[in-house]
Amino acid sequence: MRFTQYIPLILVAALAAQTGNAVAAQAPRANNDSPTVRGPHEQPVPDLLNMKGADRPTPLKNVTIEQRLNAQIPLDTTFRDENGRTVQLSSYFGKRPVVLALVYYQCPMLCTQILNGVMRAARVMTLQPGKDYDVLAISFDAREGPSDATAKKAVYMKELNQPQAPGAWHFLTGNVDNIKRVTDAVGFRYVWDAHTAQFAHASAVYVLTPQGKISKYFYGVDYSARDLRFGLIEASNNKIGTPVDQILLFCYHFDPHSAKYTPVALGILRLAGAATVFMLGGFVLIMFRRESRQKGGSSV
Repeated sequence: MRFTQYIPLILVAALAAQTGNAVAAQAPRANNDSPTVRGPHEQPVPDLLNMKGADRPTPLKNVTIEQRLNAQIPLDTTFRDENGRTVQLSSYFGKRPVVLALVYYQCPMLCTQILNGVMRAARVMTLQPGKDYDVLAISFDAREGPSDATAKKAVYMKELNQPQAPGAWHFLTGNVDNIKRVTDAVGFRYVWDAHTAQFAHASAVYVLTPQGKISKYFYGVDYSARDLRFGLIEASNNKIGTPVDQILLFCYHFDPHSAKYTPVALGILRLAGAATVFMLGGFVLIMFRRESRQKGGSSV
C-alpha cells in the first residue's frame, strides 16, 4: 500500500487535534498551584502557611522564623518541668549541646511531626543523649502545664525505648513572659488563629551550644541524622564525635539558607591531595627502608 493512501487519514487526525486545542484554549484553566475542594463552585483552597508576602492573610503575615545565629537565649528564664518542678533554663546548659524544639503539646498536627523528626534522627545517630547532647522541648502555649508535658514525654520515651532518654529529654511549660523571651531570642514568630482555634507557626529545631547560643537552624519536620550530628559536633566545639567526623566536616559546609550540610569541592580536593601526599610519602619511606636493608645485607 502506497503512502499516498494514508494522506486522508493524516488530514483528519490533524484537523481533530487542532479543534481540540482550540476548545482547550477557550476553556478556563484550573489553578494547579493550590488544591481544590469538591463543591458547587470548585473554588481553589489556598495553602495559607506557604503563601508569600502580601498574599498571606493578615493573621499569618508574621508567622516566620528569623535566623539569629550566635544569639544568646535567656538562661535566667524559669519554667516548670514535666514533674512540676520550677527550673531555670540554665540548668540544662553548661555541659553539652542542646536540641531545642518550640512546640505546644496539644497541637494536632505540626508540633508532633517536629518531635517525631527529632526522634527519628535520635534513633539513627550514634551520639548518645544525656552524654553527647540533650533535647529540650518548650511549649509556647502558656495554657499548658506539667500534666501536658508529662503525657507528651511518656509517649516519646515509650517510642524511643532508650534507657538514657528519660534523663536527656526534657519537656517544659511556662508563663507568657518567659516563653516570649525564648521565642524572641530564636526569632520564632507565631500567632493564634481564631478561625481554626490553633496556633499558626512554622517548623524548625535549633541546635544550641553548651553556653546557650544558637548554632544551627534545621527547618521542616524531617531532620537528617547526618546533618543533626554534624550540627551537634560543631556546637560542642568538636568535643564530641569521632576523628572520622572531623574529616567529614572538613569536606562539608553548612548552608544556613537550605539548613543542610553540602559537600565542598575545595575541601574534598584538599583532603584527596593530603591523602595522596601521605600515600606517596609512605611509599617512599618503605622503598628507602627496603633499599637500606639490601645495602646492609650486601655489605656482610
